This record gives sequence, structure tokens and C-alpha cells, in this order.
Amino acid sequence: MSNVKIEQLRERREASRRGGGEERIKRQHESGRNTARERLDILLDPGSFHEIDAFVTHRARDFGMENQKHPGDSCVSGWGTVNGRLVYVYSQDFTVVGGTLSEVHAQKIIKIMEMAMKTGAPVIGMNDSGGARIQEGVISLGGYADIFLHNTMASGVIPQISVIMGPCAGGAVYSPALTDFIFMVKDTSYMFITGPDVVKAVTHEDVSAEDLGGASVHSTKSGVCHVVGENETQTLMLLREMLTYLPQNNMEDPPFVPSKDDPLRADAELDTIVPDSPNKPYDIKDVINHVVDDGIFYEIQPEYAANIVVGFARLGGHSVGIVANQPMVLAGVLDIKASEKAGRFIRFCDCFNIPIITFVDVPGYLPGTEQEHNGIIASGAKLLYAYCEATVPKLTVTVRKSYGGAYCVMSSKHIRGDLNLAWPTAEIAVMGPEGAVEIIYRRDLKASDDPVELKARLAADYRERLANPYIAAERGFVDDVIEPRETRARLINGLEVFQNKRDTNPPKKHGNIPL
Repeated sequence: MSNVKIEQLRERREASRRGGGEERIKRQHESGRNTARERLDILLDPGSFHEIDAFVTHRARDFGMENQKHPGDSCVSGWGTVNGRLVYVYSQDFTVVGGTLSEVHAQKIIKIMEMAMKTGAPVIGMNDSGGARIQEGVISLGGYADIFLHNTMASGVIPQISVIMGPCAGGAVYSPALTDFIFMVKDTSYMFITGPDVVKAVTHEDVSAEDLGGASVHSTKSGVCHVVGENETQTLMLLREMLTYLPQNNMEDPPFVPSKDDPLRADAELDTIVPDSPNKPYDIKDVINHVVDDGIFYEIQPEYAANIVVGFARLGGHSVGIVANQPMVLAGVLDIKASEKAGRFIRFCDCFNIPIITFVDVPGYLPGTEQEHNGIIASGAKLLYAYCEATVPKLTVTVRKSYGGAYCVMSSKHIRGDLNLAWPTAEIAVMGPEGAVEIIYRRDLKASDDPVELKARLAADYRERLANPYIAAERGFVDDVIEPRETRARLINGLEVFQNKRDTNPPKKHGNIPL
């Protein structure tokens, strides 16, 4: 082969690597953002990226587009490894026609997704785009719809993760919304259906892109975002860390990572972590950190619906998903946002064979007209449905309160909990003692000369007789009452005992979760 041919190949490849050119790359850096290729270099193991479709060009000829052709168009795609494990990636290139989605841009993404499905490996998409390429009209919209279909087909088969690295607006937001997790970058990424200009024109609200759909909004108010990084590098490092907890696909178990943390470690601090007063809060994350391997807990959506805590950890080297009520926020009650946050996390874990550990301290569902009018019944049922449907090992520790319908919902024995443990501080009852005596002894309290003293005495008697774990243990609804310091050893043993369990759901196309 002549050297001329090889030189031509090298020149074409170099043209593809330049993207939109030095001037646009400079502008990208000035905006505080890396280029599409720089992001791939940060995310992937060094030297592992293999690009495909580097020479693809768009086919549009209207509005002068025939003069704006760049090899590879506005998307860089291929595969590489993260911690030695295969992942498929695509990274939108804002330096090429603003990262807009053309017909061929969509085809590149779809090709990557189809490869990932065939070989059983995660797909990671980095979004930095001006949206649909207007010059291509409905062809661009069709490209989005094709991607949405592939997102849906891949759901529950391979992990799909979206990283918002810049703008993501209009129809572009639905692909990330269909994936399992969305990462965003503080101050430089945003997502919204309609931008600030349209919002102002239609509703007369004057709002910035950041306040409308920035990382802080979606990680605290909407719940759209799962993880936020301070900058692009930290965000991608957090993504690398999350992948260590996940299997490659739905047919594999999560990776086992041996730990030097003693599986029989008994932490005496757990014995005193729950306050004597049932109304005094404590941080459930302290319980989690004392129990899991090396005290490492990878929390998901930490600032959204903080009355429930979800995230990944390891126990005896096994990857687990953790769901826990948080007494520090709203006393740990279940409300609309908390129910949906936990329900979706549970379903992800069940899709990918990740056992679910539940720490229970829940006084019930949040009462009030706002909750009822906004659908707490349907939202609460989503969480219930998720627990009922899940067939992975489900281990439950009741730490303190477990009242009313929330007792049933939080991975109780009745909804196929595999191992249900309780601490001696557990209070399992229809409702709290004070509320219970107001109903049971309504007439006595009304007739009493000192209703306050009588109520306190009756509540203490109720707590002694019913608000404890032993009634449930007598019925077999709790498998064992344990000393708190035993929790780690018992959970690790439970994971090993139930790792080969077989639960099945009735044959059906799919259930009808109360959306």
C-alpha cells in the first residue's frame, strides 16, 4: 500500500478529531466545559477507547448545510473500559453545529446501543447539545424517537447512564429520562422541556436557564437528577465509582469485591445509636456507615426527598442497594417524593440482581390535603408495588418505628421479605401509642379529671404491651430480634444464605404499576 493512502487516512482521522475546529474548542473551554473527546479520556481507562463512525457525515443539503460537513458529525461514539470492564459510550460534540442531533448523529447512537444490547454491557451517553437540528426538520425528530425506542427496549437489560455536560433541552431530555441514572455538573449543565425564552413568552415568568433546569433544581426539587458533581472531572469519577456496584447486564450478578472489613465485626456503638425517647431523631446514615464494608455508602439523590435514603454499598464484598427511612427529616415519614424515589431505586436493583437491604424507622405516611390531592395513594402504592414485585434477596432491619400501612410497605415479611430482623428498640404497631390511646380510650379521656396524666399512663401501658418487636416475632412476622451490634454479621450471613433464592412472578406481559 502506498504511503499516500495511509497519509490520507491519517488526515481524515485528524480532521474528525478536530471537531468544529480550534476556535470552537477554545469557546467550549472558556465556558468551563471539556470537549466530547476530553470527556471520554477522563471517563475511560487510558488507551481503551475505540472509536467507530469517525468518518460519518450528515446528508442535509438545505440552508447551507452542504458547506458545514465535519467527519463524525456532532457525536463521538465507540467503546472502552472502566476499571477494566467494557462500556459503550457516545459523547455529543458541541463544537460541531452546537452538538445538534442530525439523522446520522442519531444513527451513531442507535448503533452503539444495539451493540451494547448484543454484547451485554452498559451504555453511557454524554449530553451536550442544542437539541434537534432544525435544518433537518422532522428527520431529526424521527432520530430522537428512534433513540427513545431503543432506550425503552434496553431498559432492565443493560444499565443506561446519562451525563448532562451542557444544555439538554426539548425532546433531547426524554432519552436521559428513560435511562437509569442522570448525572449533572454544577453550574454548567441544565435540562428543560422549554427554555427560558419560551417560558417568558408563554407564562411571563422571567427565569434563568440555571434556575429553570440547572443541577441544583433537578437534584433538590424535581428529582430528575441522581448525582451532581462539582465539575466535569468529579462527575465522571463519581460515575466510574457507581459502575463498580453494577453488573454488566441483567443476566449477571454484581461484581464481588473482597473486603478486609471483618464480616463478623460487632460495632458496640450501634447499641446506643437509637435515642431512648421515641420522638428524638438520629441520623440513619450513621447506622448504615457502621454496618457496611469500610463505612462506604454511595448515596443516590442525597438532597431530594431526604426523608428516605437510597444508595449502594457492600456487605461482605457483596454489592447491595440500601433503602432507609431518615428520622432526621420529617421524622422519616413516607410522602409522594420519597415513595417514588425509593420505588424507582428498588426496581433498578431488582432489574440488575442487586439485593435490597431496608432499614425501617417509619411513623407512617405524611397526612394533609396537599399530599392527598397530589396523589399520595398512587405514589405510596408505587413503593409497595416495587417491593412486592422484587425477586432479589430482600433483608429488612426494623430499627425503631414501623407503624400502620408503612409497616406493610417497608419490605415486611408479608410482601416476600426474606430475612426480617428487628432491634429491641423496634415499635411495630398500627399506630403510635399516643394516637392509639386517643382512639381506644376516647371516652375515658373525655371523662377524666386529668386527661393528660391518664393519656401518658395509658400510652406507656400500650407501648409496653404492643409497641415492641415481640408480638410480631411471636407471629413469625419478624424472624429474629437481635442486638444492634449483630446487624452486620446477620445481614452478611443472610446475603450468603439467600443468594441463590428463587422467587417468581406469575407469567404476564407486564404488570400495571400505579403510575
